[in-house]
Amino acid sequence: MSLSGLFNARWPGVALFDLDGTLVDSAPDLAAAVDQMLEHLGRTPAGLDRVRDWVGNGAAILVRRALAGKTNWEPAEPKDDALFKDALAIFYHCYGQHNGRHAQVFEGVVPCLAHLKALGCRLGIVTNKPDQFVAPLLEQTGLDQWFELSIGGDTLAVKKPDPAPLLHAMEQLGGSPGTTVVIGDSAADVNAALAANIPCVAVRYGYNFGGSVDSLGADAVVDSLAELL
Repeated sequence: MSLSGLFNARWPGVALFDLDGTLVDSAPDLAAAVDQMLEHLGRTPAGLDRVRDWVGNGAAILVRRALAGKTNWEPAEPKDDALFKDALAIFYHCYGQHNGRHAQVFEGVVPCLAHLKALGCRLGIVTNKPDQFVAPLLEQTGLDQWFELSIGGDTLAVKKPDPAPLLHAMEQLGGSPGTTVVIGDSAADVNAALAANIPCVAVRYGYNFGGSVDSLGADAVVDSLAELL
């Protein structure tokens, strides 16, 4: 099925975008911060490829995965809580220094945003990235001009895959499930959209914990957002 023209004058009225792995390749910044954190703790750096597989559920889970050295980490023992809290604080400090420094906007993103904006679509960000890092990254990459609203990982009490952040953003922008689309790169995005009953587009180039997005249940799966125009 051809997806060309899916975003047209009739639909959508609201588009909610994930940030890391969907709009921006921020893995180099995140990997630099994770490795700096691990080195500070006397551990071996993880490297970019491994960190790519750990991104998508917010900073706390990224740090837990880095400490465990794997994606499918087990819940921490109580004695590990102090280490985790220290590691998270170190990560926040390091990432504040690296955020946006090496990040790149993915090809096809700006034409898609410009097309939607020209159609009168209202655009929002819904990400699991902590609030304090969202605006600086959007500014560093020049994407801030496109978005009316951003919801970070700690804006609400819950984050994706809980549907609440999507529903909150949709309501703030005057949308409904029938007029809104979610665009993301991971199971967290697709599962949140499914729970919210909002149509979803998944991109293949992002961070889905090392797995394929094709079988997650998105309404469309693309290699570039330019395919939707």
